[in-house]
Amino acid sequence: MRRMTLATPVLHTARLRLRPFTDADADALYALHSSTHVMRYWDSPPWTERARAERFIMMCRKIAAEGTGARVAFERVSDGAFVGWGGVTGWNPDFRSASLGYCLDEAMWGHGFATEAAHALLRWAFDTLDLNRVQAETDTRNVASARVLEKIGFVREGTLREDCIVNGEVSDSWVFGLIRREWQPSAVPLPAR
Repeated sequence: MRRMTLATPVLHTARLRLRPFTDADADALYALHSSTHVMRYWDSPPWTERARAERFIMMCRKIAAEGTGARVAFERVSDGAFVGWGGVTGWNPDFRSASLGYCLDEAMWGHGFATEAAHALLRWAFDTLDLNRVQAETDTRNVASARVLEKIGFVREGTLREDCIVNGEVSDSWVFGLIRREWQPSAVPLPAR
């Protein structure tokens, strides 16, 4: 059975606007994903060609058209700067589950943007997709991402040993889960100062 198209949301937080990707995001997206430092804990190597950004944006539209989730660009309200992106994907309406992911520009790290954006995505996902469970994974060396997940209520549930091999480097991943009954939508995280 084919699912209905899922409208990619436009969400607002105190400092961010989360919106569908546009073709104009390709340069910023390529800069983000071509950074070896940003991508050091990612499950794929840094991009080496700008066309990858264009394909990523097309894939975001496909995910929405298939009704399996949504990926959005994060922009700073104060100046429109590209902060990064995030998404809720792999939506399974039968199991009422999906996965959360995000990636931020290095200049935006340490300011609470990941926490703020992820919280907004979760609020949308629990309300719109009627989820019971959201899962997230992060490389075990990425303690900053693990902290973000824990701040918004995720519980570390286990370790996937030697889960990824990127450029010959083997790494483990932590699996985090958030259950609807543990979700606290009113506990809006405060921005870092």
